[in-house]
Amino acid sequence: MESVQAIKQRFGIIGNDPKLNRALEKAIQVAPTDISVLVTGESGVGKESVPKIIHQLSHRKHGKYIAVNCGAIPEGTIDSELFGHEKGAFTGATQTRSGYFEVADGGTIFLDEVGELPLTTQVRLLRVLENGEFIKVGSSKVQKTNVRIVAATNINMFEAIKKERFREDLYYRLSTVEINLPALRERKDDIHLLFRKFASDFALKYKMPTVKLTDDAVGLLLKYRWNGNIRQLRNVAEQISVLEQNRTINGATLKQYLPNAGNNLPAVISTTKSESDFSSEREILYKVLFDMKSDLNDLKKLTMELMKKGSVSDVQKEHEHLIQKIYGEDDQDPIKTETVVDDLEVLSIPEHTETIENNTVEVEDKYHFAEEIEEEETLSLHDKELELIKKSLERHNGKRKLAAAELGISERTLYRKIKQYDL
Repeated sequence: MESVQAIKQRFGIIGNDPKLNRALEKAIQVAPTDISVLVTGESGVGKESVPKIIHQLSHRKHGKYIAVNCGAIPEGTIDSELFGHEKGAFTGATQTRSGYFEVADGGTIFLDEVGELPLTTQVRLLRVLENGEFIKVGSSKVQKTNVRIVAATNINMFEAIKKERFREDLYYRLSTVEINLPALRERKDDIHLLFRKFASDFALKYKMPTVKLTDDAVGLLLKYRWNGNIRQLRNVAEQISVLEQNRTINGATLKQYLPNAGNNLPAVISTTKSESDFSSEREILYKVLFDMKSDLNDLKKLTMELMKKGSVSDVQKEHEHLIQKIYGEDDQDPIKTETVVDDLEVLSIPEHTETIENNTVEVEDKYHFAEEIEEEETLSLHDKELELIKKSLERHNGKRKLAAAELGISERTLYRKIKQYDL
């Protein structure tokens, strides 16, 4: 069995952090077996190195090694990619195709970002893990495969299981052994070593002198949070190697390449949304809807009072609290022929007489009719609105612009009401 140091030299792994060494030890120990392994850690920590180590140290090292980025394959085609398909199984399937599990028979498959797999694909994958069987898309023939699966993810699997985005039984089959790689900010002593390695590699690649950091730049390098981990550090080293003429880099220069370097304190941020959050949002929405209903009822009451008393000033005095509630504290006259509140128009109501079944009803009788309208909720108001719209459209031969002007509403609102009443 190879030592951790020998594995580091063989696979180009830099660092002496105890957590990193423990992860490599577990990879070395589990490699000779066929146990499924789940590699966890943040994005950019180098999870792809572990499956390569496991494959090269296993008895499958002469078989195929296939790395699959599950998050990069569209949901509609991932079953075909992994398990293959028969000719004519779907549109565009012009010939039979072998999937990765068939091609890698006797070897190792690395499923990166396994947490992004659709639930239907998870069921197929679980069957492969349990008995080595799979079925091509569009086929009914069961096929056998002998592959070793190593998976990796950067998401919290227990949260994904809780939200029913990942099958719990599949998680326990994949994570027979779990190997966690630490974030770069947890490997303080390795950060400068990695930067020097990257700087040396890029100097060789671009045929230029190697950049070096001053003491204050090294201090800044160690204090930085490195949310992108090793991938971000490598990117910064490459940018500096290419762009800087001066090969000695101080803290001020390095700071230009580090986003938010001046405000890099750690913060506790909740990445989950609890049920209570959703419940609170629902309660707020219900309250807004109830308030809107209350305002509409108050507005209807004011309209009825105006119809009864015929005097705006009397109604305004008696119901000043309702007026302020609906319209606020502005100095404008709140009762107008047309009231517009976010595309809600209340059409003007005729003031003197109206004809019902060819009989002229006086204003006093109309008050009694208004009380009946109030008891019937909003139904007869809708009828009145519909009647006014019809009459106006007939009077203007269906010209919406002229009818809208007569009714005192916008043409867009009139068009919406025409569609609403199916005129």
